[in-house]
Amino acid sequence: MRASTTAAPPASEHRPPPQDGRLRTPERLAGGDAGNGRPGRVRKDPPKPLAAPPHHRLRRAAPEPDRPPRRGIRVRRRRRAAEGWRYHPARPATSEHRDPELTENPDEAASAPTSVDTTVPHSARVWNYWLGGKDNYAVDREVAEEFRKVFPEISDFARQGRGFLKRAVAYLADEAGIRQFLDLGTGMPTAANTHEVAQAHAPESTVVYVDNDPLVLAHATALLVGAPEGRTDYLHADLRRPEAVLEAAAKTLDFDRPVALLLMGVLGHIPEDEAPGIVARLVEALPSGSHLALWDGTDTDPRGNEALRQYNETAPLPYWTRSPEWIASLFDGLDPVEPGLVPCPQWRPETPEVGAGQYGASLCGVGRKP
Repeated sequence: MRASTTAAPPASEHRPPPQDGRLRTPERLAGGDAGNGRPGRVRKDPPKPLAAPPHHRLRRAAPEPDRPPRRGIRVRRRRRAAEGWRYHPARPATSEHRDPELTENPDEAASAPTSVDTTVPHSARVWNYWLGGKDNYAVDREVAEEFRKVFPEISDFARQGRGFLKRAVAYLADEAGIRQFLDLGTGMPTAANTHEVAQAHAPESTVVYVDNDPLVLAHATALLVGAPEGRTDYLHADLRRPEAVLEAAAKTLDFDRPVALLLMGVLGHIPEDEAPGIVARLVEALPSGSHLALWDGTDTDPRGNEALRQYNETAPLPYWTRSPEWIASLFDGLDPVEPGLVPCPQWRPETPEVGAGQYGASLCGVGRKP
């Protein structure tokens, strides 16, 4: 890992985002969208129930405005895991070996300032540091290093999740023929972003990033430089409001054609009893032939659990690990893509030696909607 000691530029140097909540590529800012059916402004009023695409048959979740933040994990299997979705533990070693900030009120993100507070650690910047990025400050690095003292493999953990994203998107573009990608919980830009991988394999690919973090919004212009044959867009929206996310994404994506839904390490920020319903509503809106690709942290490592317990005591955005069975249940109703649910390094590694025996505190998988 390349641990950076260079602080990100102050927020004053970032160009302020447009007031409609959507960032655009330079050609769109120059007026290139006129008359070609590209998305317009995001609605300011509360979203209506999604009328399109025709596959959308979602149930609204009852709001819980007074719900206190969860301070622990209660793993409960609400549904039986789909046939074939069994956790495959890590193989014995034979060789050397993305988190958005979700506001308590989803509507606050649209009006939140983009100023950067360098005195308080930020989950996206801490994660950026673990990945070897430069968009972090001393306070973020301090928290990251305290975490590393308890769980030394954290940088490997972060890189393994990023590696799975790269290999999964390459598979989806090359072998599955997917040309539309919906990446939820984008996080701050780093190497091997979804649009870079997808458009390297299929330049005509359309990629929509979704995050509700004002800090990510301030950096998101870096995500919007894609291949000229394709499209890359960014939505300032909240994963916990799937109907609103789908309605906004439908302005860019064609939900009559297969879509790859990407949830890379983001569900740990959502309470255990809410996340399955959100995933189910998102998958239900996708047509046949679509894919779900996700990874998340597991509760199988005592050191990782202890590091998270200490982190969550003061973190503004807690993260909860889950059981392998809970993660498997998210793929209910989907056909597993080989090798199924495995530790991130072991999902179609570039060489067998790369995937063998690497640390497996996260699980990942790709499923196809029949």
